[in-house]
This record gives sequence, structure tokens and C-alpha cells, in this order.
Amino acid sequence: MRKIIFILVLCISFFGYSQNNDLFKKATDAYNNGKYDAAIKDYLQIIENGKHSAELYYNLGNAYYKLNKVAPSIYYYEKALLLKPNDSEIKNNLSYAKNMTLDVINPLPVTTLKSIYNKIVGYFNFDQWAYISVMLVVLFVISYIAFKFFIYSTKKRISFILSITFLLLAIATVTAAYLNYNDFIKNRPAIVFNEESLVVAEPNSRGKEVFRLHEGTKVFVLEQLKDYSKIKLADGKTGWISSEEIKEIK
Repeated sequence: MRKIIFILVLCISFFGYSQNNDLFKKATDAYNNGKYDAAIKDYLQIIENGKHSAELYYNLGNAYYKLNKVAPSIYYYEKALLLKPNDSEIKNNLSYAKNMTLDVINPLPVTTLKSIYNKIVGYFNFDQWAYISVMLVVLFVISYIAFKFFIYSTKKRISFILSITFLLLAIATVTAAYLNYNDFIKNRPAIVFNEESLVVAEPNSRGKEVFRLHEGTKVFVLEQLKDYSKIKLADGKTGWISSEEIKEIK
């Protein structure tokens, strides 16, 4: 019985994988032929099937960008960047899409130490840091075993130094993965999808207008109350916006 269930699961998984590949190829062909709406429909179907990847989000961003749809193009570029934080093509296309936004927001200055922290910890996402740490642990074990089995002192010394180096690097990458994961959980970026949105001082329809935002602007959700979300901009401004008018990236 277990074998039958295993075979069924394997067949379903293979069928789903094959179906998604066919959809991806179909969508890419449609994109290359300028049929961007058709490409978007197939890419979104792949997401509904449970498949997620930086390439998929990147292609969606490109398709929406071709249709001059600011908010969704930025939204999917940002999602792609979460999975591949150092991809130059994603960064370039995201910057092009941001040029279509109306709001000019100057980020608050950060200290040199914070800038270095962001560059190091944010160089990979937490999954990638975790994979690297696993590899380093494996290398540590191999080096340590080699140290135990080598007879000559020179080889033992080299393998011992390597094992210590791999161990320290593994600890460092685990720390980076932990810090990156904490940042990932703490930060809730979102994109404004309305053509124009009011940001008010209180989470209700009677709240006084603080400022206005336009589609494609990136905000950070601080908390939610009923139908409103408290947001913060990169320049430090805060206010409440209707939750229906933004879409969280994560």
C-alpha cells in the first residue's frame, strides 16, 4: 500500500512539474511574441500551482513593465530580489520600473556600520546562508577526519588549520542566516497599488490627511488595525493607509 501511495505521489509531482514547465515555455513564447497579457496569465497560473522562483517573478515583472503597469512590475521585481538579492538584471529592471513612479522619497541616512552590516548580511538571503553553512560544516568534518587519519605532521597541521577555518566560517554563516531571517520577519515591505492613496493620521475614514502616495511606491507595514495598515516610508514618515490599497511583498 505504501509503495502504491509513493508511486502516486511521485506521478502527481512529475505531472505537476511537467505542466509547470510547459506553462513556463508557453508564457515565455507569448512574451517574446509581444503577447504580454497571455504571458502574465500563464505565469500567474504557475504561481497558483505552487511554484515560486526568482526567474518566474522576474519574467512577470518584465511583462507588467512592458504594459506600463507600474505597481505590479515593481511588486514582482521586489519578490524576485528577495530570492536573488544580488542579481544585477533584477536590480537594473527594478530601477527602471521605479523611474515610472511619481513619489520621490529620500531614504534616511544610515551609519557606516549599518551600511556594512546590510551589505554583508543582505548579500544572500537566509536560505542561501544556511546552505553555505551546511557546506562548510561538511568541509569541517572532512578536514577533521583527514587530520585524524594523516600520519605526516605537515598534512596534519594543514588539515587541522583548514578544519578550524571551516568551523569558524560555518559559525559566521549561521549567524548571518539568523540575522537575515530576523530582518526578514521584522520587515514587512509592501507596494502601493492604487493610482493615488490617502495616508491619514488615524485608522479610520475621519482621519486627517497626512500625505498622499501613488502606485508603485514601496512602504513598510508596521501594524494593522481593522481595514487599515500603519506604514512607514524610507524617509521616516508614518501614517495609516487602507489595507486594500497596498500589497505586501512577502
